[in-house]
Order: sequence, then C-alpha cells, then structure tokens
Amino acid sequence: MGLGGCIILIAAGAILTFATDWDMEGVNLDLVGIILMIVGLIGVTTFSSIARRRRVVVPPTTPVVGEEGHHHRRDGYSNGYGA
Repeated sequence: MGLGGCIILIAAGAILTFATDWDMEGVNLDLVGIILMIVGLIGVTTFSSIARRRRVVVPPTTPVVGEEGHHHRRDGYSNGYGA
C-alpha cells in the first residue's frame, strides 16, 4: 500500500469517527473509524521507514586525471575519415 492509500485510510477513519452519526445494528462505526486511522498510521510509518532505507547517497564523480587537455572536434571532417 502506498502513501496515498494510507492517507485515504486515515481520512476515511476520521470521517467515520468524527463526522457521522449513523447507527448500524451490530457495527460500532466509531470503532471502525479508529481502527482505520490506526492502520493508516502504521502504513505511513512503515512506508516512511522503507523510503528512508532506499535512499542511496552517491558520491560526486571526480574527473579522470589527464583527460582535461584532450578535446576532439566532431564536425564531420576531422574524425579520421577522408581528407
């Protein structure tokens, strides 16, 4: 589940818990909303820890010694073919 799915779960749980006053026989919608918010928060923390582990620091590239003075023209006439 991605970050967007986790945020949707949190939002749906908050709506069920705080914004509705429905009464369903045998179902406590406040509890369902709290469960959805907890699952969404667990998903966000899991996603952020995995994303933090995937970050790779790439060291900057260093120029190769001796390559600074070699500039080749690529204009079609000085490539070694022809005159």
